[in-house]
Formats: sequence, C-alpha cells, structure tokens
Amino acid sequence: MLDLVIRDADVVDGSGADSYRADVVVDNGRIVAIVREAAAAGCQRPSAMRELDAEGLVLAPGFIDMHAHSDLALLRDPDHSAKAAQGVTLEVIGQDGLSYAPVDDRTLAEVRRAITGWNGDGDDIDFDWRSVGEYLDRLDRGIAVNAAYLIPQGTVRALAVGWEDREATPEELDRMRQLVAEGLEQGAVGMSSGLTYTPGMYAKDAELTELCRVVASYGGYYCPHHRSYGAGALEAYREMVELTSEAGCALHLAHATMNFGVNKGRAPKLLALLDEALASGADISLDTYPYTPGCTTLAALLPSWASEGGPEAVLARLRDEGTAERIRHDLEVTGSDGCHGVPMEWDTIEISGVSDPALAEYVGRRVPDWPTARRLLLADRLGTTILQHVGHEENVRAIMRHPVHTGGSDGILQGDKPHPRAYGTFPQYLGTYVRELGVLSLEECVAHLTSRPARRLRLPDRGLVREGYRADLVLFDPRTVAPGSTYEEPRRLPTGIPYVLVDGRFVIEDGRRTDVLAGRAVRRTPAP
Repeated sequence: MLDLVIRDADVVDGSGADSYRADVVVDNGRIVAIVREAAAAGCQRPSAMRELDAEGLVLAPGFIDMHAHSDLALLRDPDHSAKAAQGVTLEVIGQDGLSYAPVDDRTLAEVRRAITGWNGDGDDIDFDWRSVGEYLDRLDRGIAVNAAYLIPQGTVRALAVGWEDREATPEELDRMRQLVAEGLEQGAVGMSSGLTYTPGMYAKDAELTELCRVVASYGGYYCPHHRSYGAGALEAYREMVELTSEAGCALHLAHATMNFGVNKGRAPKLLALLDEALASGADISLDTYPYTPGCTTLAALLPSWASEGGPEAVLARLRDEGTAERIRHDLEVTGSDGCHGVPMEWDTIEISGVSDPALAEYVGRRVPDWPTARRLLLADRLGTTILQHVGHEENVRAIMRHPVHTGGSDGILQGDKPHPRAYGTFPQYLGTYVRELGVLSLEECVAHLTSRPARRLRLPDRGLVREGYRADLVLFDPRTVAPGSTYEEPRRLPTGIPYVLVDGRFVIEDGRRTDVLAGRAVRRTPAP
C-alpha cells in the first residue's frame, strides 16, 4: 500500500499555471502520482494507507524562506512552529555574512557575541562543530524543516583577517578563498555578506569579487546585504550588480527594500536597474518580506569605525565620553554608515528584544535619544534588537511584483517582541497581498514562494507539485489563510494552514505541530 493520497485538492503547482483539481499520491517521501479531475473522470481512484480529504484546500509545494535567521533556533527548538506553521518546508540560513561556520574557537566566541541579538548567546547549544560540513551534519540529526546554508563572508573574514578595518594581505585572501571553497565543497549553496555589519563591511569590492569567483566556480550564488538601503541605496545595488558581473557569479539580493524618506516612491528606479542588468544576461534574483519596518540590532546602527575590533572594542568606545560624543555626531548629524547614511530619527526605533531580562521594561518602547540608546547598548552588552520603522508600502508592493522576486522572512526569532514577519510572512503574502489586495494572483504568488527560490537554489526535485518530486507540501484554505502575528502579539501562529508535510511526513496536522523532525540539511547540487 502507498503511504498517502490527498483527495480533491485544488493544486497550485508552483509553476504559475492555472490551478487544477486532482488526487495526489505520496509514497516514501515523494509524489508518485497525480490524477487530475479524479472524481469527474470516473476512473478508479488511487488508494493508500491514509486518505486525506482536501476539499476546499489548495495544495502547493512547501514554501521556501530565502532569508532566515534560524541558525540556532533549528537546534534549540525542535517544535519550530514559527516557520512550520506558515507552510515553510525549507529555510536558507547563514545570512547577512555572520553565522557559526566555518570558525575556530576564537572566532566562534566573537561571532556569538556579535549576533546575540539575532540568535541569542547560544549558551544552551553544544557547539560541537567548526566546519560548514560539520554544521550541516548536525542539522542532519533531525530538524523541523529543511535548511540550506550560505557561507558567511563576515565570519570568513573574522577567521582569516580579524575584526580590523584594513585590506586583507595576499596570504589572507588566499585563506578566505580556501575557506569559501571548502564550505561549498561541503554543501553550502552560496555565500552571504553583511556589508553594513563588521567585519564583512571592511572588504573592498576587489576582495568580494575574488570570493565571488570561487562561488561561481561551484555554481553557487552571492547573497549580499549590501552597503546601503538608505541614502546610497541605488548606488549600493549597482555596486553588487557590477561586482557579480565581473566575477561571473549569480546574484540574489537580500531583503531588497528601498527604505527611509530619501527612497519614498523610488522602487521603480531599482527595478529599472535590475531590468537593464537582466536584459544584458545577468543572473539576478531577490527576496523581500511583506512589511514596512525593518529589524536588526541596535548596535548595527553604529558607524563602522566605532565597531572595528569586535564587541569588546565597541563597548570600550561607548564607555568613553569623548568617543561616545563622536558616535552621536555621526548618528544624528552626518548619517552613520551603519544607519545607511541617513541621519538618525530616533522615533523610528522601537526596542523589540533585550538579552538581559532586567531590561525587559524597554521592550516595545521607542528610543527617545542617544543617551538612552547608549545606556541600553552598554547595559545589554550590544544584545538589543530593534524594529526600524522606515519602509514605504508603495515600494513593498512594486518590488514584490517583479518577475525575479521571491519571499524571505528575514525572521529574527530572538527577543520578547520580535518583528511579526518571523511568524507571519507567508500567510501575509497569501492572505493580505493575494486575497485582500490583489497585488498578486494566487498562482503567481505561490510561484514566487516555491519554484523560483528552488530554481535559485538549483534544487531539481523541489518547488513544484510534480511526479517524482519530494513531498514537501502545504495545504491551506485560500479563503481564511492569514497571519496571526501582529506588532502587539508577534508570536501568534497563522490561521488557515491545516497541513504541512516535509519529506512526505506531517509536521503540521489539523493545524497543530506534530513531533516529526523530518527536516535535514539541503546541500549544494554540483554544477553540471
């Protein structure tokens, strides 16, 4: 007997084509048969050990979160309903140039401190890996959903060069090339950068180009959080397009937004830039989340010179009155490069989480001024996360319509009051931007969330409802699917997504999380 037949589903197969009604048969983790219009055809219908009536539900490929920060959450929280309940069956982690492999003991300690605001300190994690391959092997012990990994360029630079603002020596550049190559050989799908975060931001274009040449030679892609989403946004996008063109490397633009007042209504200029590059043969894609506020750490807003040397050096500068005044001037007058070249408007900054529970009273508050921000940075030892209310709805809608767009939550799960995108991105697309606003058709939106990211990741058997493909599937009610998460209650789970399967096994059943851990590391497919 076969494992499962899903009867009378409205199949939206991920290709962008019109939906159709079908019975879909799953066995041994794969889709083994699709019988269209089975009820009306009068033929013998497939049978299996389990039959699921999908009347009124859409069956789609599982959603792929192209920008996730679940690097430790996947290990810490076997439930992981934040993503599983959204219909996410694959996350891409190792984002923004900072993660936990490859490392040595020194670099691991530094990285843990630097991104405490994203993932927590990790004192509850057994860091029994150092290489990319060892980290992927750790994921293979069983996780809630699948995960692919990007080599974090900032971590690579910290390992080979350190946290200083200087050019790499030829020997250090060779070491970085070697680390990137090893990570790709061990299964990473590409490389990420955080070019407003230390130490990755200290890399000049020539250095990044050399690393991208290595990525290209393995058929991977480059995923930069580029140097500005504010005053220099268009120039920063153009820099990445030209850099990857020179390297011959595929480009995926992380959380491709146009933020701050200087970019209101300027999304068409970004899209024109991308269209010109695509017409010339560039291989480009992008991801966005369907919300206007951003989310990062409070420390990320500091100028790059103040962040040189790592977390302890930053804290020392914040303690010094003269240096702290210089930081304030850069933030409020000049426009810090950490804040994308835009002079700080403190009322746009909302505290979303703190590392020290004694500071919980700050969560949900706006930051009124620099003295408050400074005190909080010191007291929380740089572990504070924030929402930054600087986005524009017209830009969000314009960018999500683009043919190379994919969905990415940029979901930071850490903090008492995280951004609702961490729990709501995918139902937000389906409920708000498809059903309520009509910005995308259902078939088009599902393609953005499934086959397009699978194509970027070069996964030959995911992202479509097709015979022979892996049974990573989601069933949702198009009439009721909606995010539960709000800015006031960001950890509420979505509605209207009763079933999610990973590798043919139910991780969400009747709207509840099962105890199944069917996820594994999804490794790079070798270049043809």
